[in-house]
Amino acid sequence: MAFDSILVVCVGNICRSPIAEALLKEQYPQKNVDSAGLSAVVGNPVDPKSQAVMKSNNIDMSGHVAKQIDEQLVMEADIIFTMSDGQTKWIEERWPHCRGKTFKIGHWVDKDISDPYNHDELAFETAKKDIIESLGQWFNKIS
Repeated sequence: MAFDSILVVCVGNICRSPIAEALLKEQYPQKNVDSAGLSAVVGNPVDPKSQAVMKSNNIDMSGHVAKQIDEQLVMEADIIFTMSDGQTKWIEERWPHCRGKTFKIGHWVDKDISDPYNHDELAFETAKKDIIESLGQWFNKIS
């Protein structure tokens, strides 16, 4: 199956999911990659520390605007990535048809991506590193 439409989800859609979205867009420019939050800080830009840790990847996320996950987004997605088992469960309980296409991004390495929100830049670096490591396990499955 081709995963042409990828949705990445976290809580606020200002820290982790924008990082994963940006990395996926860079890796798969031909795919439709989007992100959203379970309780998004709607309308807000990306967290400045998320923006800072992506500078080393030459990725600018200044155009990001946080949005709330909704029926439309989950319907359009071929695969949905979350940051934890709890987030996967949250989505599957609201939209049962998402079972089988919603996965923790760290599924293959059994890792949750810790929320760096309100922590120092090191927490954001760790989240980015964990996201990159987790995404690496998906590359041959997404392509």
